[in-house]
Amino acid sequence: MEISNNILVKIKLGYNQFTRTERKIADYVLANSKDVPFMSITELSDACHVAEASVHRFCRTIKVKGYQEFKMMLSLSVKEEDDRSRKLRESTGFPESDAGKLQYQQILEYHLDAIRETNALLNPAVVNETVEMMTSARRIMFLGVGNSMITAEEAQGRFLHITPKVCYVIDPHMQAMAASMVGPEDMLIFFSYSGATKDNVMIAKIARERGAKITVITRYLKSDLTRYADTVFICGAKEGPLEGGSMGAKMSQLHIIDILFQCYYHRNEAESRRNNELTAAANLDRYDK
Repeated sequence: MEISNNILVKIKLGYNQFTRTERKIADYVLANSKDVPFMSITELSDACHVAEASVHRFCRTIKVKGYQEFKMMLSLSVKEEDDRSRKLRESTGFPESDAGKLQYQQILEYHLDAIRETNALLNPAVVNETVEMMTSARRIMFLGVGNSMITAEEAQGRFLHITPKVCYVIDPHMQAMAASMVGPEDMLIFFSYSGATKDNVMIAKIARERGAKITVITRYLKSDLTRYADTVFICGAKEGPLEGGSMGAKMSQLHIIDILFQCYYHRNEAESRRNNELTAAANLDRYDK
């Protein structure tokens, strides 16, 4: 899967696969991204308390040829982040020096950044492949655990307007039972920020053994869950260990859901329009006239 050339984004997306030493380097780079381009490899290794060889290995891990290329790409990435922040400040009308900047404006910026990063990481070929799988599927199951289960329910509710073949299962035990009876004509779409939830991984393994198609919507490109996926979507929200179920992560996932919804609708327009009219008419009498 093609991912952003922004080296800061690459580090964040690969963080869960780094070794302990690589995480020390990643933490320092993310915290000091404007200073690192001016540091020698010796200075960086000393600052991180690691060997120079570890810095070289870190560069290879994030797919750059060497330390000089790493510094060049980091400089470009920092400039890209600064330009994006400047444009956002200009669009919102809040100068950087405004000490009275309202908290809700900061929340808005966080959510917009999450959606923008998610959109930048979208691969049109992956979108098309996923929509093709959804179109040919006999049944589409949306699955998640904990907070991600709420997003799975949202996805089912969105797609139920245009197709009857969608469902979601709440309890992980029942998810496992349902996965044991799928086949090559079925599709499972998992929502998991970490991609490491044991229930999700176990259910994906069962479904893969049964030949079902699998899509994963997650934060990290490589994880235990994505090993079983046919297609992977990366959500752009940054979520700390105490922020499980953050609105930024949900909005990123909902953005992907709506893209899949719109693409599915247009790929199957006649059927989708007919079903949309039927589902809308089914609830007309529930509203006050």
